[in-house]
Amino acid sequence: MLSALLSVETIAFDLWGYQISWLECIGTIFNFAAVVLAARRNIWTWPIGIIGVVLFGFLFYQINLYADMAEQGYYLITGIIGWYMWAGTSSRASAPTRSSNPVVIRNLSRTEYIWWITSIIVIGTALGILLGRIHIYLPRVFPEPADLPLLDAITTTTAFAAQILMMQRKLQSWHLWIALDIVAVGLYWYKQVPFVAVLYALFLVNAIYGFKKWKAAVSHPATELTPTPQLA
Repeated sequence: MLSALLSVETIAFDLWGYQISWLECIGTIFNFAAVVLAARRNIWTWPIGIIGVVLFGFLFYQINLYADMAEQGYYLITGIIGWYMWAGTSSRASAPTRSSNPVVIRNLSRTEYIWWITSIIVIGTALGILLGRIHIYLPRVFPEPADLPLLDAITTTTAFAAQILMMQRKLQSWHLWIALDIVAVGLYWYKQVPFVAVLYALFLVNAIYGFKKWKAAVSHPATELTPTPQLA
């Protein structure tokens, strides 16, 4: 039963001629819920996101997007760390605010921002070259060549950086998510997983909302405390 659920061959329903697997459908729901919660600075974003990235890891492996598959493993690890970091912020809050959302948003300096962008380009290019030959180096694990390895690698590196900045509660994490979502819509449509492409279009809308919400929190921190469930 579980193996069937984790296969792209197990179809949930047909949407305008496109067969959507249970794996793609359920993974999409969990990942969308996670990013909406992130925009609202809600700590539940982390446990919900952990479930979503596990499901998407299985999906991307089966459609030969190996960098995206590795990205989900990274999200799994950072999701656990991010959950701990945000919960730790909650535990350090004073008694009057402990029942409120204590996640304080910060800005990167211009120098830090340039460093992050340069690192994304350099590391993404190197990873893309490696991915282009990974089926030669590890044919048993990756029997098929990676599709669009350079684009896949740079978007993956961008996502890695955005996730780290989000864990650190940096406003500029949303800049990276917005850029990533724009590219991802076209990438997944090309890979013929339109349900995921639509998901990333919704991610894009949410990322713009999240940026505005977090920017307001930077400008008016005293007015941005809203109730949030505490998991630790």
